[in-house]
Amino acid sequence: MKAILSTAPISFALFLLPAPLLAEEADVEKVDSTITLQGVVIQDFRTNKHNLVPVSGTVIGRNQLVNTETNSIKELSAVIPNFFMPDYGPRTTAPIYIRGVGIKSDGSAAAFYVDGVPYYEPITFETDLSDIASIEVLREPQGTLFGRNSLGGLINIHTLTPFDGQETKLNVGYGSYNDLRTSASTSQRLSKTFGLTAGAAYHHAGGYFKNSYDGKHTDQMDETEEHVGFYWNPTDRWALSLTSRLAYSDQGGYSYAPYDTETKRLTDIDFNRPSGFRRLVSTSALAATYTGKGFTLASHTAYQYLKSHQYVDQDYTAEDKTYLLGDRHQSMVSEELTAKSNTNSRYQWVTGVFGLYEHTKRETQNEKPTALTGTLAYYHEPTSSLAVYHQSSYNVWRGLSLAAGLRFDYEHTHSRYTRFSYSDKTATTKQTNDFDKSLDARQLTPKFAAQYLTTAGNKYYATVSRGYKAGGFNRSIASEDEQRYDPEYSWNYEVGTHLNLLGDKLTLDADLYYIDWKHMQLTYTYIGIGTITTNAGHADSKGAEIAVNARPVRGLDLSLTYGYTYARFLSYHKSEETDYTGKRLPMVPQNTLGANANYTREHLGWFDKLMVNVSVNALGNIYWAEDNVVQQPFYAVANAKVALTKDCLTWSMWAKNLTSTDYLANVMTVSTGSYAQKGKPFTIGTTVSFSL
Repeated sequence: MKAILSTAPISFALFLLPAPLLAEEADVEKVDSTITLQGVVIQDFRTNKHNLVPVSGTVIGRNQLVNTETNSIKELSAVIPNFFMPDYGPRTTAPIYIRGVGIKSDGSAAAFYVDGVPYYEPITFETDLSDIASIEVLREPQGTLFGRNSLGGLINIHTLTPFDGQETKLNVGYGSYNDLRTSASTSQRLSKTFGLTAGAAYHHAGGYFKNSYDGKHTDQMDETEEHVGFYWNPTDRWALSLTSRLAYSDQGGYSYAPYDTETKRLTDIDFNRPSGFRRLVSTSALAATYTGKGFTLASHTAYQYLKSHQYVDQDYTAEDKTYLLGDRHQSMVSEELTAKSNTNSRYQWVTGVFGLYEHTKRETQNEKPTALTGTLAYYHEPTSSLAVYHQSSYNVWRGLSLAAGLRFDYEHTHSRYTRFSYSDKTATTKQTNDFDKSLDARQLTPKFAAQYLTTAGNKYYATVSRGYKAGGFNRSIASEDEQRYDPEYSWNYEVGTHLNLLGDKLTLDADLYYIDWKHMQLTYTYIGIGTITTNAGHADSKGAEIAVNARPVRGLDLSLTYGYTYARFLSYHKSEETDYTGKRLPMVPQNTLGANANYTREHLGWFDKLMVNVSVNALGNIYWAEDNVVQQPFYAVANAKVALTKDCLTWSMWAKNLTSTDYLANVMTVSTGSYAQKGKPFTIGTTVSFSL
């Protein structure tokens, strides 16, 4: 069982894959970059016959997701070096930080793909992982390989298809705090050329935290996700698929309370108005791949619809100060055409064209119930973007290869914004803001790389790449000069290596990087107004990553990952009175540490298999705002799981946050003070799985 993943993964964390599979079934560091997964063969379209281009990243296999009871991409924080997705409740956004590069707002500094389909907004990133075959987290800009622009990196998710393997699964799990998870799916080949997949998942979370105002849980949730896929390979040259996903969630998620920065004390949750978030995401895609003589051509056409409703007691107190209501409707159509070489030549290439049209409509109401006043804003923003990208690589001599790529981006944004203020006391309404403007952006971003591969499978590499994220218009406006924000740019430099030691019983991945970042986009939350994006002057991020995997005996896999990031403002004068120059960047853990031990024993008495997994994930320090006043010190969370398998039935027991570590999951610093939410407490549960 093998999986062939995109472009030569120089510093891929292969330690995450089970030792017996790696040792027995694949030479994981061959030039063709084969990585073993359970029961599937996955090949990213962009993989050439000779992987001559280094790509820094981490691959999480299906076994790792199951063995660690990983249910959300956010749980991979610290597991992947210098990767952080704060898990602070509502799915109003899902910011991704890779090596310190990220943004906590609409839009993302990292691209997000599921089976070749781009997901544009972070609000859509949370997806069910029960049928996931692998997750790639690629660091650095990947704009010369993927159509969706990526300033900081890319998440690439692969799901199972009928041609990867046939399987029917049923899972039922129950844990602390009335947490119920169920899923059922099937992947079947109905003939030699046709197959289908179908599945459904349901999750009910009773909630970890209670509101002292009414005694109700603040973070309860019900969510469901369904998917269906049809796959047809009419000839050896053609592969066609039609897939569709529908996800709905209804959650509380706003478990914030005032935080005293002097005493470092978090008060009880105590707000008087209901708060929650509802989200509906529908994604459909048509994919076609044609393999010709010397080349392969692929097309991905996708449509995504998003509808959401948000209601938040924004003062997070029992006083009736501010209340936010927000509705969003968003439609996106995208097309990506990619061609690559398919020969044994020393010269390899990938080229593509990407087009996207997105239309967003919003309505936001900020109420001040006590004052009987408020504002009502309407926002319409159609966005069109076009990108052309190319990457060439050449094997110069033996294991030495050079690569170069270039990307061109064009984006047109049209913003129509109208804002009204009203008073229930005087029964009056007046227009306070109105604009109708357009914004065009064009940019060229290059990439250069060199790689040396030894006959023993050891690799050494260096890359230089430029990142870019277009500017845009704010959805909320406090003053006229905050209507728009500018693009941000970065230069990324990296050197690294992958080493196979002790006959592949020990592998080592290590790299050093430096990011020079200008006009960084930052977000601020203004109570009664909303979230506003602005630009900082100049920042940088430098650090290192290391991953070690040891396989001392059959069935035992030991791994250790560590990432260090030092990210700061080199120059940032927010105002005449406020200077953040020299301060650390917010939402960026200085250290990420992941340790994992996985033991698998076949044929243990009456049972077919025993699996035991213990992991420790740690991160910190984290500064939550640009002033660096509030921080989360370094902390660790320990998890464990035991599973027994007999025939097609698996029973498991799992526990998370075994030591009941008390930490802050997020802190918001706004004009009225700081508000924080705790991390998840100790939980324990059990899961029964049926697989046929």
